[in-house]
Amino acid sequence: MQPRRSYVEKFDNGPGGWYGDRHFALPVWDGVAYCCSPWWLDANHAPPGAGYLHLLMWLFTDKRHYQGQSESLKHLPYIGNRFADEDYSRDLTNARVTLRLRGKIDLKGAQLLVLVQAKTPRTTANMVLTGQPFEITSDWSEQTVTLTPEARQWTCLGARHDMQNEYGCDEIAAVLRDVNLDLIFALFPVRPVPACDNVKPSDIDRLRAVADYPVRQEHLPKGLVMFDTVKIDYPQ
Repeated sequence: MQPRRSYVEKFDNGPGGWYGDRHFALPVWDGVAYCCSPWWLDANHAPPGAGYLHLLMWLFTDKRHYQGQSESLKHLPYIGNRFADEDYSRDLTNARVTLRLRGKIDLKGAQLLVLVQAKTPRTTANMVLTGQPFEITSDWSEQTVTLTPEARQWTCLGARHDMQNEYGCDEIAAVLRDVNLDLIFALFPVRPVPACDNVKPSDIDRLRAVADYPVRQEHLPKGLVMFDTVKIDYPQ
């Protein structure tokens, strides 16, 4: 059985395996991780999926994903990964996730949420804990959420029309039992607005925002979020 000791990342020795935005080494100064806009607009879960999001920072939970076994991820810089290398449990059922954070941000209706991604026998599922958002405060604050297997606390992101063979939905209990892909802190929901007049309303979600048409930045979240500590306490 994997050890059930608490995972704590204080960023005193760099990112500790965390990445910023889509695929960048996380900026860390004086033991604080900085996540600032503009962020990549993730359209993989556009309607008929649950919607668009921004990735603030994220962590591989399985070392196989950064040891050259995934062709699609070879562009990422290797920055070490204490969570995977020190064999922390990927069973996050009822784990308590604590953040010490502060920031100044215009959320434009989004919330800061935990996102867990796992490959199950059924699909690759992306689930956001919409029932327990973090508050981004101007002063440092410590906040805790619990990764409960209660389905009503979660939103399955699903997939855009052309990625439904890649992403789907599964029971949150199955996902939490083995979060074998990523642990992510994300802003959701985000809604792109085209910055041109030649995109039909019916094509906003069928086309890929940013890649196929520019979007108005003033409608997207803007600002800075700083993370001093990430802690995961496992149930005994």
